[in-house]
This record gives sequence, C-alpha cells and structure tokens, in this order.
Amino acid sequence: MKQQALDKKQGVDKNTKSGRSAQTKPKSSSDAKAEKEDHKNNVTKGKKRKNDLGAEKDTVSLEKLVKIQIPPTLRKQLVDDWEFIFQQDKLVKLPRSPTVDDILQKYLDYRTKKDGKVTDPVGEVLKGIRCYFDKALPVMLLYKKERKQYQETVVGDVSPSTIYGAEHLLRLFVKLPELLAYVNIEEETQTRLQQKLLDFLKFLQKNHSTFFLSAYDGSKSVEGKGKGKHD
Repeated sequence: MKQQALDKKQGVDKNTKSGRSAQTKPKSSSDAKAEKEDHKNNVTKGKKRKNDLGAEKDTVSLEKLVKIQIPPTLRKQLVDDWEFIFQQDKLVKLPRSPTVDDILQKYLDYRTKKDGKVTDPVGEVLKGIRCYFDKALPVMLLYKKERKQYQETVVGDVSPSTIYGAEHLLRLFVKLPELLAYVNIEEETQTRLQQKLLDFLKFLQKNHSTFFLSAYDGSKSVEGKGKGKHD
C-alpha cells in the first residue's frame, strides 16, 4: 500500500512538472516589463519595511528617555540665550552671580523650609545635577563662540559650577534626557526623578528675574564672530 501511494505521488509530481513545462511560453516584452515592475515594487516594499523597523527601534529608545518638560518662560529664555550669542555677538559675563552652586543651595534651602527637613532624595538629585553640569559643560553645553572664554576662566581645579550661572544650567536640562538614557533607572525611580527635576525647573522659573541675566556682555570680541550662525 505504501509503495502504491508512493508511485501515485510520483505520478502526480511528474504530471505537475510536465504541465508546468507545457504551459511555459516565451515572455512577451509587456510581460517582461510587468515582471520588472513587480520586482521593483517588492524591493521598494522591502526598503520601506527596513525603514519602518529602524523607526520602531528609534521609538523604543526614545521611550526610555527621562521626559523633562521645560516651562514656557524657560523655553523662551533658551531662545533669548541663543539670540544674544549668535545675533548680537554677546556672551554671559563671568563669573556669574548667583552661580550654579548658589542656585542649588537656594533650592535646597527652599525645599528644607517647605518640607520642614532635608530629604535625602532631594540632596542626591542636586549632587547629581552639579556633577553632570561640571562634566557636561565643556563637552556639550558651550557654543563654539564661548570656548575661548571657558579656557580663560576655568583654570586649574576650578569647578564650572562655581563660575557659571542659570543660563548654562538651563542648557543642561535640554541635554539631561540624552545623558540619563545611559543610566539604568527603574520606572518608579524615573517617575520620581522627573517630578523632582520639574520641581527644580519651576523654582528656576519662579526666580527667573533673580537668576537670569536680562542682557549679555558685548565688551569683548566674540570668538568666531562672522562665522556660521549655527556654530
């Protein structure tokens, strides 16, 4: 029975193959063109699928970022900061007062008075902000036009947080999500961190007129003057 079934199957396969060969005809030019178009469309679809996968990968990484909502007043401050430097060729006059260290201490005093005690999480967050600021400033928080000023001002073991002020501290919050993406943070911890960072930004906004300059210094020539505005 098995042999008969095998013979029967081989007969069907043979008939199928002979049927296919009998149906094969020379391709006309229109058929060849249509086949070429189908192949082209399949390649395009393949590329699109690949791009979609890439986009999905980017989306996943973005979802891991700590979301920091910068208040409208401070967003405008970032725009003004850029305009002072690139449109008016001015720099923040250094050293600043209050400095980043001063502002962090003022916030700690504010939280202590409000909460009735110094809470460890707040202290740790402020230490982290100071550490990130000192490390990130020369690497990613300065415009090209400010580098000469940095080299002349931050000499030896001086910490940038004792020289720079709110203008450059605010720039850190734009970069923080990118920096924190490299840190393994649990979801619950990340949520609490976002709340604390937002509270600090609201403190900056509340004291905007005290912490931020209303005008920058134009007494010194700015490095890179006349070069591309996006340097």
